[in-house]
Amino acid sequence: MCSLPECRAALSALLLAAAFAGSAAAAEAGRYGYGRQPTPQELAGWDIDVRPDGAGLPPGSGSVEQGGEVFAAQCAGCHGTFGEGSGRFPKLAGDEATLNKDRPDKTVGSYWPFVITLFDYINRAQPYNAPHSLSANDVYAVTAYVLNLNNIVGNNFVADPNTLPKVNMPNHDRFIWKDPRPDTFATECMRNCADPQKIKIISSAEGKKVTPRTTGPLDEMKPK
Repeated sequence: MCSLPECRAALSALLLAAAFAGSAAAAEAGRYGYGRQPTPQELAGWDIDVRPDGAGLPPGSGSVEQGGEVFAAQCAGCHGTFGEGSGRFPKLAGDEATLNKDRPDKTVGSYWPFVITLFDYINRAQPYNAPHSLSANDVYAVTAYVLNLNNIVGNNFVADPNTLPKVNMPNHDRFIWKDPRPDTFATECMRNCADPQKIKIISSAEGKKVTPRTTGPLDEMKPK
């Protein structure tokens, strides 16, 4: 015989064991009974990455004129009617000759090397208050409009999976795709890699006072 609390505890343990046994029997072999196979439609919602060569671009199209309408409704509040920026939100157009200045403006026309990254970013993250809510046609149209604001495509341009990858960005050839300096790993290190034991550091910023120091309130807070 067991006391009432002991009997209750034993009964609870038996019920719990029976529940786990039933769940295990219902689950497929090798599984824990959680989750399910995603549907093709669910997978398609996540499969939105696009390569620089255009692979992965969705079906659809959009013109500069259509893009102007979508931009005015969804984008101009942050980026200005003509991509000039608003408040602290970035500008999207102009300033092609500012990259050699102390404070360059990295707009689509002055900086971006690949047009596909523009499409991908708009599709993935815009508009700011409702990311990934635009249709494929709207994304193509806004991409075409922003390119037109930067004088990269003409007024009659229509962006689609065929035409968009062929757009050449003004700053594409100014990127250094492979470091030519002899003291760097200019050769991919899948084979014939440099021996780490033979690598020597021939230059260092240590002791050269390359970062000027000034005395101010923060210096008083530093530990002695």
